Amino acid sequence: MIINADFHIHGKYSMATSKNMSPITIAPQAKLKGLDLVGTGDALHGKWLQIIEETTEETSDGIFSLKDGLTDPEEGSKEETKEVSQNIEEKGNLESKFILTTEVEDMKRVHHVIIFPSLESAYNLRGKLKGNMDADGRPRVRMKGDEIMELAHDQGCIIGPAHAFTPWTSIYKAYDSVCDCYGKKPDFLELGLSADTDMADMIEELQDIPFLTNSDAHSAWPHRLGREFNKMELKELSFDGIKHSILNKKIHSNYGFDPRLGKYHKTACSKCYKKYEIEDAIKMNWRCPCGGKIKKGVDYRIYELSKWKKPHHPQHRPPYIHILPLAEIISLTYSKGVTTVFVQKIWKEMVHKFGNEINVLIHAPLEEIEEVDPKLKIVINAFRTGTLHIESGGGGKYGEIMLEHNTLDNYI
Repeated sequence: MIINADFHIHGKYSMATSKNMSPITIAPQAKLKGLDLVGTGDALHGKWLQIIEETTEETSDGIFSLKDGLTDPEEGSKEETKEVSQNIEEKGNLESKFILTTEVEDMKRVHHVIIFPSLESAYNLRGKLKGNMDADGRPRVRMKGDEIMELAHDQGCIIGPAHAFTPWTSIYKAYDSVCDCYGKKPDFLELGLSADTDMADMIEELQDIPFLTNSDAHSAWPHRLGREFNKMELKELSFDGIKHSILNKKIHSNYGFDPRLGKYHKTACSKCYKKYEIEDAIKMNWRCPCGGKIKKGVDYRIYELSKWKKPHHPQHRPPYIHILPLAEIISLTYSKGVTTVFVQKIWKEMVHKFGNEINVLIHAPLEEIEEVDPKLKIVINAFRTGTLHIESGGGGKYGEIMLEHNTLDNYI
């Protein structure tokens, strides 16, 4: 069995997260994206666990589905999904399934992703961690990484660092080795939006660690949810199936951003976003003339940690496939805001035609896309052939996608 899975998102009780992030909204929107499985996020938060229990039911070991008869007044209702999803192969399956996940912050501000085998394990771990589990969807825990890992493993969970290279709250911000944090190697490592496999596989200690690519979505907008995901080979759709696939390196492929689009790819000021060469940042004592703090870019942090100048991919490492959110491609094509009614209308038309967003981006024949939107076909082709121009992000500002000046010259 091959599935698409995004394990790291946040619910509505996390800071700076959409109040519409509920299972009833997430499940159909994730399916329209092309995801079969999505993490619940925030599975240590009391109110969020209550919502999960009220709106979902366990349909196989560790896997949850929405209960029948639920409706959502917000965008992402079952009726809207049913209308848009007429071409999904499994007509009765209009929603992604869930697996219990969370992100926690330790006492050194390192973030960790945990995947749970059951509700019982989530409640048990919630009771053993030191901290206020309900202050935020992503709790701050007064413990070290190795202590959190031991407790997580005691509950049968799997655990690894979240967005491992970002300059604020990552394992490689606080440590020079994953073993310095955990005392041993983690079950997986999440690359984050500002890094890809080519970058991470220049670091020797990561050669035998599986990589995950997850969205860290704070809203169900189609340019957030599933913007990074994992295509996985499973024996069965269950927690044990997921655990076996990760630990035995059965990830089929990683899909994610071109790292230049990440918010922290380049060294830059966190206030005005001016980019700096590392030598200049050091000379300026990491302070920009505007008063902002200069944050070291992921590309340079990986350079510091690297043994090799080129990636050394181990035999088990799957391909990394760069993707862009379809809504951003439409926005780029028509110079419209990514969440405008105009862009969302075209997004729905494309998903209606081809079943889900991943099909539109990767698999749909260009001639069939042209039948729906000739102008968009040109830009999707530019995306597929890697001819879109990208201005790198840094300092907390996402990178920008730009069309070459003559990309649409032949459009009539």
